[in-house]
Amino acid sequence: MARSKSSNQWLSEHVNDPYVKRAQVDGYRSRASYKILELIDKDKLIKPGMVVMDLGSAPGGWSQVVAPLVGDNGRVVASDILPMDALPGVDFIQGDFTEDAVFEDIMALLGDSPVDLVISDMAPNISGVKTADQASSMYLVELALDMARQVLKPNGSFVVKVFQGESYDEYLKDVRTSFNKVVIRKPDASRPRSREVYLVGKGFKG
Repeated sequence: MARSKSSNQWLSEHVNDPYVKRAQVDGYRSRASYKILELIDKDKLIKPGMVVMDLGSAPGGWSQVVAPLVGDNGRVVASDILPMDALPGVDFIQGDFTEDAVFEDIMALLGDSPVDLVISDMAPNISGVKTADQASSMYLVELALDMARQVLKPNGSFVVKVFQGESYDEYLKDVRTSFNKVVIRKPDASRPRSREVYLVGKGFKG
């Protein structure tokens, strides 16, 4: 099957992407690793011993960065509907965390550990229909916020990828109701033409 013009453009951009090349050299699973590295550095998100929940974790680029930083006394609990190869220091549960059984598995894994940080790089499968894709992406970020509100300890933090567009402003306002400080970041590794930004919420009000 012939590739569309847009998929050819994406492939060319991906192959020539400096962050894709760096990820291969540095041994990271994803170019997205550099996004979370920058956010962690700018917003001082991680300390050794923290408990971190990674939503939409596959292929593991973010968990791979976070696990060594929280260290042996910390924990990373990751979840995705897609499979993810094992990583040292990461407990992974495959499934849809909105389903009761999967949610209960995640809660059982956490036990009594309060979560310090929830991170989400979730994005929907793109259909090419902008309004539908935006609605799908907003649904996912609302799910991530709901999860954060259920598991974060007071003063905890939240990082979520959001696509600017329909319902973005309302979502930003909603996040601000739960956190003392919310900043909007566009990491260097985020492609300039992408509408994605990252919201960083600190000081969860509980």
